Amino acid sequence: MGNILLHTLEHAFTDTIKLLPFLFITYLIMEYIENKTSENAKQSIKKAGKWGPLIGGIVGVVPQCGFSASATNLYAARVISLGTLIAVYLSTSDEMLPILLSESVEISVILKILSIKLLIGVIAGFIIDFVIRLRNKGNQEEEKIVDLCESEHCHCHEEGIFKSALRHTVNILIYIFIITLIINLLVEFVGEDNIASFVGNHTLLGPVISSLVGLIPNCAASVVITNLYVQNVINGASLIAGLLTGAGVGLIVLFRMNKNVNQNLKIVALIYGIGVFSGIILQLLNLNI
Repeated sequence: MGNILLHTLEHAFTDTIKLLPFLFITYLIMEYIENKTSENAKQSIKKAGKWGPLIGGIVGVVPQCGFSASATNLYAARVISLGTLIAVYLSTSDEMLPILLSESVEISVILKILSIKLLIGVIAGFIIDFVIRLRNKGNQEEEKIVDLCESEHCHCHEEGIFKSALRHTVNILIYIFIITLIINLLVEFVGEDNIASFVGNHTLLGPVISSLVGLIPNCAASVVITNLYVQNVINGASLIAGLLTGAGVGLIVLFRMNKNVNQNLKIVALIYGIGVFSGIILQLLNLNI
């Protein structure tokens, strides 16, 4: 029991601390936007973000969960659009790429997987933003970039952008560490082997189950799904479905930073729906991955 707790603490600390540079830079940028730019400049940043889903999808492909956490913070402050956030979530691969490389999977296969995830993420992001623009057409109340310190009621912007960004970074890191620790303990007690067995025993419902496992905000999800694919337990369609919903710690940050819980649940449901739908379509097309 003691060894499990020690291992879980170490794993949670490692997972959390590697986010530090991403989060600090993100908060520093947000503080700069809030304190140094005019309202017109802020709105120009938002309008220039019409290509956000493309940029977000490309950035998300890089195997680093810090990008999903950073994108979530930017979305919570309404610096980026929902479509951009979804594109990042869907294209993020977490531990998938290192595992495939370590297993000597052909580069052509890896590139195909990354390309499919990128394509789905970008298309979904553009469609979501297009639908939102149509829905808000004629609406006079345009959503404004949120003042981070104002929403947190901390008034720390009076300390300067550097100290303020550092304070926000420490606060969110503590929150991420606690939630990650709880999830890691659950994964340890349930067992990655049991999770893998659950997915592997339901091959007919592959995309449905894989997408559900992918929602676990922990690298264990992508590790399990990728290993099952490497071992030929699940097919490429189920792999893609599970990896699409694997947004890393992004979902943890979402529920901490975005105060609209109902909206957060809708985002989770949207990601899950896209993952399942994409997996089923790929399965019907019998796409060889």
